[in-house]
Amino acid sequence: MVELPAGKFLMGSNASNKANEKPAKYINISAFSIGAYEITHDQFNIFYRDENTSQGSKLDAVTRPTAQYIDLSWNMGKDGGFPVNSMSVDAAMMFCRWLYFKTGVFFRLPTEAEWEYACRAGSSGNYFFGKDVALLTQYAWYKNNSKNKYQVVGQKKPNAWGLYDMLGNVAEWTLDEYDENYFKKLGDSTLDPIIPPTKRYPRSIRGGSYLDDAINLRVTNRNFSDVTWNKRDPQIPKSRWWLTDGAFAGFRIVKPIKQPSAEEAEKFYKLYLGN
Repeated sequence: MVELPAGKFLMGSNASNKANEKPAKYINISAFSIGAYEITHDQFNIFYRDENTSQGSKLDAVTRPTAQYIDLSWNMGKDGGFPVNSMSVDAAMMFCRWLYFKTGVFFRLPTEAEWEYACRAGSSGNYFFGKDVALLTQYAWYKNNSKNKYQVVGQKKPNAWGLYDMLGNVAEWTLDEYDENYFKKLGDSTLDPIIPPTKRYPRSIRGGSYLDDAINLRVTNRNFSDVTWNKRDPQIPKSRWWLTDGAFAGFRIVKPIKQPSAEEAEKFYKLYLGN
């Protein structure tokens, strides 16, 4: 985990005509720690194989994913530092809850604002390394260099705050429900904005993936989940854990510096795992 200071930054981009990127707003962010790397298969599998949690039930405090019915890594790699993929936001959040029960330390996904703040690392352009898109290959696995596969985390250069693969490799879940009018609903200098979920779809996912081109790896680019990411799921009802057609979806975790009480933590997880 890398501890980031509290700060203020310009979120979004006033320079673009794309509806999902403007208008930009100044946002205040409280201090927090964030994973230097995306969560890997090696890490997630400790949770996945933990027999002290039940499998697939929504009734217990902590559950683990149901057994995979096909290899959802699609032969791209598992052991040795490959990012975990085909993750639903439920699976990512339950991993965070499992960590909380194991360690007593509260973990969660980043908000959209926290994610962009962390990705920018004090920069202000379309990419955290500057304007020259030709440099992207030094920092990210994407359509031009990935060979249509995710890669072992941490091989590319990090951003200025020591965070690897913020752009490309696997796209990363955030806490927010996606709203195309996100910036219109925010006032300038809002502190730690978030749009809590009211339904399962759409949820915000950031950073682009190994399948995306350079345009979709801009710091300001926003994407959202869709039911088609799970369209080939043979389970009935369809799995809340795995995304058969979302092989590009992964996550990294956040630890707020100000930790919630046990009651606040339980209320939080109940909200984010209840839709």
